[in-house]
Amino acid sequence: MRHRTAALRRPRRWRVPLLGTAAAALIVLAVPVGAAMAQQTPGATAGTAVHAAPAVVTQVAAATDASRAATITHRAPTDENAPKTDFYFAGSIKFDDKPLEGVVVKISGNGFESETKTDANGRWKLYVPEKAKYTLTVDESTLPKGVIVAGESASQEVEFGLTSTKIVNLFLGKGERVTESIWAQLLSRGVQGLNFGLLLGLASMGAALIYGTTKLANFAHAEMVTWGGLVAFMATGMWGLPLWLGLVLAVGGGGLLGLGMDAGLWRPLRHKGLGTVQVMIVSIGLSLALRYFFQFLVGGGTMQLPGASPEPLHFGPISLSYIDLISMGVSLVAILAVAYFLTRTRIGKATRAISDNPQLAAASGIDVDGVIRIVWVLAGVLAATSGILWAYYRPGVKWDMGVQMLLLIFSAMTLGGLGTAFGALVGSIIVGVAIEVSTLWIPSDLKYASALIVLIIILLVRPQGLLGRRERLG
Repeated sequence: MRHRTAALRRPRRWRVPLLGTAAAALIVLAVPVGAAMAQQTPGATAGTAVHAAPAVVTQVAAATDASRAATITHRAPTDENAPKTDFYFAGSIKFDDKPLEGVVVKISGNGFESETKTDANGRWKLYVPEKAKYTLTVDESTLPKGVIVAGESASQEVEFGLTSTKIVNLFLGKGERVTESIWAQLLSRGVQGLNFGLLLGLASMGAALIYGTTKLANFAHAEMVTWGGLVAFMATGMWGLPLWLGLVLAVGGGGLLGLGMDAGLWRPLRHKGLGTVQVMIVSIGLSLALRYFFQFLVGGGTMQLPGASPEPLHFGPISLSYIDLISMGVSLVAILAVAYFLTRTRIGKATRAISDNPQLAAASGIDVDGVIRIVWVLAGVLAATSGILWAYYRPGVKWDMGVQMLLLIFSAMTLGGLGTAFGALVGSIIVGVAIEVSTLWIPSDLKYASALIVLIIILLVRPQGLLGRRERLG
């Protein structure tokens, strides 16, 4: 036992000197590094030195004193109050290949805010607590006079990729940032909404006339809108015809499509006495069939009509292109023509009579089938015209572009009062203005939801719609 105890105690005599030697070596090696850092970072506090040391330990061990000083001197500035984390955004700001010093760069998001200034080399770095989406903003008041950040805004959304760092490129240019008041933006968006509401009104009035005379909620009306844009593209882009001739063929093709739908499908189904739900399901099937036929016909890409996306004209705070002005003019002329047709012509008055009471209209000697066929042709013409204007408004022609309007068409019809063409027009204008104006407060991806919110609110107050008639139940 005595021999074993002595064997165990022997290493402890060597362990103490070894530990003492190692501690002394660490102290000797640490003092020069700390002194060098203190000399290279004048005025730094002890806490600052502690945070800065991990960033330069590798460089201190591998570089000379001069290179260490250069590395620390050119380090991008950060927000001294923000904690140093593993995640940061960085970049440099230059103009005419010259670095800009003292430009304020801010970052915010997820309850976090921080800012810094660029150094003499135009470089900056901002730490963030975690990987997420943030908003990076350049304070343009700190840029040289006449220089702004390229783009619509001095702010942009930034997020990390696969790594924990992100280099953000900021491009500058000469210009002046003009900030519009909320009233100027409201006026501008309101006019854009009116433009969209008018072209939506053309399609909605046609769908309302069909519903009023046949009680059919036509889901294939979306494809009637698409058909107008497709024929215009095929005539001008594929067949090389002049634009005016292509537009005439597109409008005429819309009328022929409406005529063919009624003669080949809806009139036989009416005579067989199918119910409302049954013909609605048929219209859904027809919509799907036509939609994928269009995709087979022109492909899945987006095509442009001639003259799309022209330079806007400025009328104070309102920006409209000449195509927007033509679109609004064509819509107004078409709406006035439909109003004259419904109120001043015999066929128009017969249409309204069938909408009120088809049995009584038939007993009065009105050719119900003939009037309904004219309504389908008129609805096809209006839908094709709306499709052409929609292709310029988007801009672009696509095989499913009418589907994007379908829910808005039904919303406008319901909002104005089912079966009334003028009610559908009023509903379309309200929907169009609500969609465009709502982008002042909500993301543009959600703007179509605002139209449905307006629909719900109005129907809660007036269930029959704005111009609809209250019907007695039972």
